[in-house]
Amino acid sequence: MLDPAQENPYPDTHVLGEGPEPHPQLKPVLELLGRWRGEGRGEYPTLEEGFRYRQEIVFSHDGRPFLRYESRAWLVDAAGSALRPSGRESGWWRVLPDASLEVVLAHPTGIVETYTGRVTDDGVELATDHVAGTPRAKEVTGMRRRYRLVEGSLTIRQEMAAMGLDYHHHLAAELSRLTD
Repeated sequence: MLDPAQENPYPDTHVLGEGPEPHPQLKPVLELLGRWRGEGRGEYPTLEEGFRYRQEIVFSHDGRPFLRYESRAWLVDAAGSALRPSGRESGWWRVLPDASLEVVLAHPTGIVETYTGRVTDDGVELATDHVAGTPRAKEVTGMRRRYRLVEGSLTIRQEMAAMGLDYHHHLAAELSRLTD
């Protein structure tokens, strides 16, 4: 039986210099490590109107060649007050020796996405390779994501193909790094 007082010998960290040394393959994405929070706007042709949201993302690692990724968002009103929880996803970004990426994300709405992509001088580009859903999940057939670090901010743009439609702009956010 495990001793509940025993610490995890392999903790995740999102702060460089704390916890395990990052795997050398993480070098192209090390700037993403951290806790990020900011605001965004969303829309899609099947929605009556657009929406505002806040989002928090954490990129962490445990010394192996992948990042742990967690994102949660909540809808806000025009004054910025929280209305209700919104999108949530978690998964893994695996960085390969050639700076290509394989990403797997799961959503509590019954959708699982696998992405392939690449780290470039301009950021990270990802596109779904496969999308799977539970029997009652909303129909999503594809996603494309762009992550950019611009003057200390993390900008994220997403396009979605869903509900019988081709790709359309869906989400745009700008997040700032939080200090712990």
